[in-house]
Amino acid sequence: MNSRVFAIVALFLVQLLYGLNYTFAKVIINENFVKPLGLVVLRVGGAMLLFWLISPLLPKEKIDKKDYIKFFVAAIFGVMINMILFLKGLELTTPIHASSIVTITPVVILILSSFILKEKITTLKVVGVVLALCGALTLTIYGKSTRVGDNVVLGNILIFINAISYSIYIILIKKLTEKYHPFTFIKWLFLFGFIMVLPFGFSDLQTMEWRSFTPYATWALIFVVVGATFGTYLLNPVALRRLKASTVGVFIYIQPVIAGLFAIIMGIDAIDVTKVVAMCLIFSGVYLVSLKPKPKI
Repeated sequence: MNSRVFAIVALFLVQLLYGLNYTFAKVIINENFVKPLGLVVLRVGGAMLLFWLISPLLPKEKIDKKDYIKFFVAAIFGVMINMILFLKGLELTTPIHASSIVTITPVVILILSSFILKEKITTLKVVGVVLALCGALTLTIYGKSTRVGDNVVLGNILIFINAISYSIYIILIKKLTEKYHPFTFIKWLFLFGFIMVLPFGFSDLQTMEWRSFTPYATWALIFVVVGATFGTYLLNPVALRRLKASTVGVFIYIQPVIAGLFAIIMGIDAIDVTKVVAMCLIFSGVYLVSLKPKPKI
């Protein structure tokens, strides 16, 4: 498997994990096993421990002192703001709404990449983004869900800001992935992030009752920490080393499809023509954006 194919497979796995995460995290929060900010601390703290536990097994790299500031800033956008707003927003809105709203991320990344990273926006990328966006909007506007949030409008706004924050994070770590192995900065990213989120969720952790956790809730929590946090934050920078930031971003369009399908499997949604059309548009857009431009002769 060549490096580009491996990167694309890694990106798909990231979106698969994120797509399933909407339902699992929603169950944990809405059934009051733990409040959103408490789940943020568990999510960040658990992933931080995993990254630091396996770090001795990996090659050592010397870090420039000035880059610690970049790690800290990346942690603000990629961990603190991103995760707090995501889980708080998910508490108030539905998984399908939330997964559809994050599709604004590639648009923001594409714009930031053109200005900051000087990435060229090709006609093929524009067509791909438009197709995928049309699919995401179709799913958002016409798609049906039986889940109802307490305050969908506020929840959607929080998810929208979360998407912008995550876009900034992707741009910030792009150059770091070219300089360091993903593990080198991810472990520092989560250490800084844990210090940032702990004051917000510490009181929620104190009110948790571990005895109330059902086997399903326990499995959901493990998935959120190990799969949707440790796994995704490891695979994303690995892909960023081999692909453009805008290509990484457009794969977010897969999330509404996975979130919708999982909702159907869990018996809270149903397939229809609208969802099929939306999924076809999304996958077509992702395919076009992921195509590597042919070199000019």
